[in-house]
Amino acid sequence: MNDNRVHELTTLKIIAEKLNEATDVEDMLKEVLKELLQLIELDTGWIFLINKQGEYELAADYSLPEGLTWNRKKPMCQGGCWCIDRYKDGRLKKAANIISCKRIEEVIEHNWGETRGITHHATVPLRAGDEKFGLLNVAAPNKTHFSNEELALLESVAFQIGTAIKRIELVKKERRHALIEERNRLAQDLHDSVNQLLFSIMLTARGTKELTDQHDIKEMLTYMQELSQEALTEMKALIWQLRPKGLENGIAAALLNYATVLGLKIESEISGVNTLPCHIEEELWRFGQEALNNCKKHAGTNEVFLSITRSKQIVKMIVSDQGIGFHYDEQAVIPSLGLKGMKERVMRLNGSFNISSTPSKGTKIEIMIPLQKGG
Repeated sequence: MNDNRVHELTTLKIIAEKLNEATDVEDMLKEVLKELLQLIELDTGWIFLINKQGEYELAADYSLPEGLTWNRKKPMCQGGCWCIDRYKDGRLKKAANIISCKRIEEVIEHNWGETRGITHHATVPLRAGDEKFGLLNVAAPNKTHFSNEELALLESVAFQIGTAIKRIELVKKERRHALIEERNRLAQDLHDSVNQLLFSIMLTARGTKELTDQHDIKEMLTYMQELSQEALTEMKALIWQLRPKGLENGIAAALLNYATVLGLKIESEISGVNTLPCHIEEELWRFGQEALNNCKKHAGTNEVFLSITRSKQIVKMIVSDQGIGFHYDEQAVIPSLGLKGMKERVMRLNGSFNISSTPSKGTKIEIMIPLQKGG
């Protein structure tokens, strides 16, 4: 076995060990990229993760030349390039030489900094089976061509990276399921113990009031009764947040019941949601929960409109009120962490999220989530 083959096998072994140990995609990509470049004696590299909508992010980079790091790596984070274009239109299916790097050309054109003689790079898609995750790019000064052996090695590593990304995603999904089960268990414990104790305190205080004629003691017992009732109401809401009792009867029943717990009056429009996928129902529950909580806390009205409708390809939810509203600018940062969290959830599901609000004219939140084939 020649030295090159031994070196290649050693490279794959070391990288495979690191990928098998990885539990976080971002950390894994940074570490493996550094290891890969050192082992194959290349100067620099970067990894783009690309979602199903074709949106990319610079997930990892190593030893970028000054020009590519200009203005907080703006040349790497904005605009298009040939490798991403080829990836999105399906032409880039295996490791390939890129004739020249458009991002490097822009750096030179705008004089953003030195490029260390890097003009070309190799690119290879990250995939696991038919599922694609992004691109691995590597380069070196004055290197304008990569041999078939080098491309084959990069392709092997990229496949391992894609498989590791898929594994980490599956582990995270399993942990989310475990978290849901734990929330359900905690909700049941709260219902069976704390909830019953609060109810007993409330009944005891009410019964004790009948045994005394002293006015000050009656007042104290009334106060205890009111506190117990308030704590009981909050506990019921907490239990609903942990475990939406009634979700087995559908998202509509769950949200309508939750609105009742919050003291809201709901006008609803529900259509075609009886057979939604479980993960979509779970997400809709969290969206609706946050929106209804916002109505309760901030709208200044207890009347809310709720719409959940499903077509063949999407499910749409609208939560609106005619309350006090607020100044909202689509170009500005979302004003609350709750709303920001809702938007991030929708984006993870490849959906759309829109808010419209005007002072004294209320607020409307609309989300649309695509349904996967067979959903």
